[in-house]
Amino acid sequence: MTTLLAERLRQRVRINGSSPLFTYYDVSSGERVELSAISFGNWVDKTSNLLVDELAVIEGEAISMPLAHEAPGHWLTAVWQLACWQVGLTVDLTGDSPAAAVVTGRHWQGYHQAHDVFACALHPLGFGFDEPLPDGVRDYALEVRAHSDTFFGAPPDPTGIAWVDRERKLSQADLVTNAGPALRRLVRPADPWATCRDGVLTAVTTGGSAVLVVGGNADQLDRIASSEHVAAP
Repeated sequence: MTTLLAERLRQRVRINGSSPLFTYYDVSSGERVELSAISFGNWVDKTSNLLVDELAVIEGEAISMPLAHEAPGHWLTAVWQLACWQVGLTVDLTGDSPAAAVVTGRHWQGYHQAHDVFACALHPLGFGFDEPLPDGVRDYALEVRAHSDTFFGAPPDPTGIAWVDRERKLSQADLVTNAGPALRRLVRPADPWATCRDGVLTAVTTGGSAVLVVGGNADQLDRIASSEHVAAP
């Protein structure tokens, strides 16, 4: 039986839940956010419950995720991706197919005519927007806080499509093919799939952790790598 990514995350929470799983840096703003496996898992479960309770999503539906283009390395992007996979949804980066909802960052303009749009303010602490959003755009931070941080849904079909972009189509089972030692790795966000694969997917499937760094020069990256005790590339 295939062990899906959501179960790998639950195993990590049970075995070593208090250790860092995901650390996010934005060098230009000085932002640093670190989530343990427990904290990350709670965000994933709350978002999974939002998808089920608010949207009544059905396994196999797609979520269009411009957020993964706008902020591929942000911790909230990873939360949304894992939540979609836990529920059995497709993360669609093409925008070509009908979607149950659209997930954006701060740049929700142009998507607000969609049926359901969730906008993420990308605040370091997960807070919402300072200003009210127009009709048709829902502030993710306000919506998610009302939902339980424990998800009890059934595991999805391993053959279900989990990721679609212009170059690949991956199943739920494809997400857990990474193997390797449980290292703490530094990842430079760029391509959405490579960032997802090298960041949170590798961390969850190997038992390691990821430090995702946006911006910064070589000296700054060296300092972060040293202070975060990341493995040599």
